[in-house]
Amino acid sequence: MKRKNWKHLMMLFMLVAAVGMVAAGCGNNNTASGGSNTGPANTGGAAATKAPAEAAVVTLGLLPSIDAIPFIIAHEQGLDKEHNVNLDIQTFKSAKDRDVAFQAGKVDGISADLVAISIYNEAGLDVKITSTTTGEFDLLTGNDEIQDVKDLKGKTVILSKNTSTQYTVAMMLKQAGLNEADITVSEVPQIPTRLELLKNKKADAAVLPEPFVTMGESAGLRVLSSTHSAGVNPFVLAFPQSVIDAKPQAIRDMYAAYNDAVEYMNSHDQAEYIDLIIKEVGYPETLKDEIKVPEYQPANQVDVKEVEAAFAWARETGLLTKNISAEDVISDVQFKK
Repeated sequence: MKRKNWKHLMMLFMLVAAVGMVAAGCGNNNTASGGSNTGPANTGGAAATKAPAEAAVVTLGLLPSIDAIPFIIAHEQGLDKEHNVNLDIQTFKSAKDRDVAFQAGKVDGISADLVAISIYNEAGLDVKITSTTTGEFDLLTGNDEIQDVKDLKGKTVILSKNTSTQYTVAMMLKQAGLNEADITVSEVPQIPTRLELLKNKKADAAVLPEPFVTMGESAGLRVLSSTHSAGVNPFVLAFPQSVIDAKPQAIRDMYAAYNDAVEYMNSHDQAEYIDLIIKEVGYPETLKDEIKVPEYQPANQVDVKEVEAAFAWARETGLLTKNISAEDVISDVQFKK
């Protein structure tokens, strides 16, 4: 009887030891992947000991603007890790710096615009649109004589030539019955300088993104029009076709994390993440109570008509000479039917 009890005791000891080793192994796998196991418990067999796949890295080159926020939230909240992707976000102060990094292959994808897409492909770069993003340009004025876009005739407007800011103004003027020849363009690529010139009445109007729109309004400037009110959306996320071919699942995982971030922002009070927006986008702390975070939408594919309109303008201005259609620059990696 004693021998039988001893055998039972030894078998129990060996079982406990084996379970302990498996548990330790699972713990090591979670640590290596940088996250905890929040999924359903394993029920045994080969699946119980299979290590999770290493998270793929997607490097994004973003500008400090509102369209970058969901990606930043996705990373800061660890939503990217939940979808087995690691978002390496590189923020650039200017589109020029972003483009240098992009052409050098230091980033996988970039926040861009439709005019930039036409220029990339004109230069022979096979760059594809994978989705729209939530961006905004506003046309501001400090001139009391200007109450509507049509009042800009004969006035000076500050923008950056051969970019989506010029394209945006062209579309706003067209809707008001004017064209680009009806205004005087003052080219100022540096956004902070545009705001200062407008505040000091060195021009009649200027195109600005956030946070400079809020900063301008706080200084007494008024919004004449915006990409939203004009129904223009040139803002996109883009990847070279070579990256899309190499990392299709990682890109889809990135969008899953993006959509989770949108859901998080829409279901949480703005106060819970506003400090991150102030830090990353560059709002002054003094304007904390005036910041209006847009109601972000899940990722959507670009509208073909938007691409065609932007490309038509690029051809009119001589930026695009190649026979490139909207379908040529749109990827179905995320939205394949």
